[in-house]
This record gives sequence, structure tokens and C-alpha cells, in this order.
Amino acid sequence: MKAIITGIVIAVIVAVGAAYVLDTKVQQTAEVAFTTSGARL
Repeated sequence: MKAIITGIVIAVIVAVGAAYVLDTKVQQTAEVAFTTSGARL
């Protein structure tokens, strides 16, 4: 039983960390992602 609870806690920590990284580092708005010196939206 202890192992199941530990696994759930670790899964929650990993999920929160992944959500933080995706929201702050990976995802960009369309204007930022696709704007270059040669083409603009």
C-alpha cells in the first residue's frame, strides 16, 4: 500500500513539473513562434 501511495505522489509531482515547463518554456504564441525578419503574421 505504501508503494502505491508513493507512486501516486511521484506521478503528481512529475505532472505538475511538466505542466510548469510546458506553460513557461515550451509553448509560445503564434506571433512569437512564426515571426521572422522576412515574414510577419
